[in-house]
Amino acid sequence: MSSLLNPAKILIALPISKSKSPCSLLFSDGRIVLRSSHSYALRVGCKLRTSRDSKSETLAKKEKKEIVLFDAAPPVSEVAGNGEASDGKGKVAGIPSWGFLKRAPKRALALLSNLPLAIGEMFTIAALMALGTFIDQGETPDYYFQKYPEDNPVYGFVTWRWILGLGFDHMFSSPVFLGMLILLAASLMACTYTTQIPLVKVAKRWSFTHSAEAISKQEFADSLPRASIQDLGIILMGAGYEVFIKGPSLYAFRGMAGRFAPIGVHLAMLLIMAGGTLSATGSFKGSVTVPQGLNFVMGDVMVPSGFLSFPPQVFNTEVHVNRFYMDYYDSGEVSQFYTDISLFDLDGKEVMRKTIRVNDPLRYGGITIYQTDWGFSALQVSKNGEGPFNLAVAPLQINGDKKLYGTFLPIGDADSPNVKGISMLARDLQSIVLYDQEGKFAGVRRPSSKLPIEINGNKIVIEDAIGSSGLDLKTDPGVPVVYAGFGALMLTTCISYLSHSQIWALQDGSTVVVGGKTNRAKLEFPQDMNRLLDKVPELIEADEILDT
Repeated sequence: MSSLLNPAKILIALPISKSKSPCSLLFSDGRIVLRSSHSYALRVGCKLRTSRDSKSETLAKKEKKEIVLFDAAPPVSEVAGNGEASDGKGKVAGIPSWGFLKRAPKRALALLSNLPLAIGEMFTIAALMALGTFIDQGETPDYYFQKYPEDNPVYGFVTWRWILGLGFDHMFSSPVFLGMLILLAASLMACTYTTQIPLVKVAKRWSFTHSAEAISKQEFADSLPRASIQDLGIILMGAGYEVFIKGPSLYAFRGMAGRFAPIGVHLAMLLIMAGGTLSATGSFKGSVTVPQGLNFVMGDVMVPSGFLSFPPQVFNTEVHVNRFYMDYYDSGEVSQFYTDISLFDLDGKEVMRKTIRVNDPLRYGGITIYQTDWGFSALQVSKNGEGPFNLAVAPLQINGDKKLYGTFLPIGDADSPNVKGISMLARDLQSIVLYDQEGKFAGVRRPSSKLPIEINGNKIVIEDAIGSSGLDLKTDPGVPVVYAGFGALMLTTCISYLSHSQIWALQDGSTVVVGGKTNRAKLEFPQDMNRLLDKVPELIEADEILDT
């Protein structure tokens, strides 16, 4: 049985040159001959014909016998696997490509980790903080209406619409300021992820070098004739290096903490910004002036500062002012003022008591009570043995520490349209100045003296001067976070000054080739290396020892 090549099973694939040079294909004596001025890659596939194939000759005649020449490789499939039409580029018609979505995170990280962008964000935040010190914070809208009117803008364009519209009356909780903090935090995290962490991973690898030429190209390079790489490793270990030896190669490093420090600096800055944001949006503040002997509930005076402010259970605590008093200089001016405070729970049980003063607040349950101001509440006066009467005192002038308070004791018919009486003025709680019905000076009395004074036939005794304590209450959950962030920032900043030094060495015969580099202390590093290399012992051959 003879076997012949079946021409119907021959498939010839020929790439056509871009110059489209003519070519011809001939069959001669059972051979395939290609005539062309260029060379081509030719692949022929064939199948042996057997006697079994003759039975299907009639079916084979229906097959087309042709040679296909392709200008380019055909697409793998013109129809997608799911039966949908394909454009030949791997995209299914009607379905968008996901390549952009896959590249978007990398592009966003590259953009956020851009150093000029981060510097611009920091300068913008600094400018907003400076603007927050220039614009009075936390005032009522009427205050800004009057100070920044539309008919007379400050600097020609700043009006109350800009301030209230952008939230600059509460700068540190405004959307603009918080948005810049979030953007800076994103830049720090992106820089840490794309730059600092990869640098640490590279620095932690043991990178042995087997080329003396590569070692000689380092920042510091030297060679030690007649030396041993093992001796060099011992010297480096004594200097605090981590040493690794593999065959004739040595790798050593020191100061890996310096590589981790930038990551710590970024985390500390993130901690500071998180604490500042928590303080701006999650705290409570309140101010109250309480006369001696009265009380108030904490929650009644506390005002939330942002959307993260949630009142704690301690807000139900009652504050009672037991006593308020002041100390004075020899000149008569106020030197310090004190408030004796008691705290009571819902059951009326005293849970804490303390006398506070300026710069010595009371802290309880996350709330801090500061002594910030003082006032004159009432004056206890006896008239002709009757009383004492509590006369309300009103502020007449308040200019910093220069305060003036006054009250009035009517004499005669109080319902008369022309009521006359005794006027009393005070600048503090230690002395009271009295004037008669005609407004003439009558005398000065100290509340503690209990000495009577006769004015217009009335015997007046100043029994007591009742002061009022100015208190500021504050709860700030971000303070511990900010303190921790600044502590971490100072520590990691100091650690970042540690040099990360790397040393490579190669034993080349009896010579040790040494090279190294460092990221800091560029001038001191060669001096340290020379000092260490001077300690490496020199190898002496046996015949030299015999000669000596």
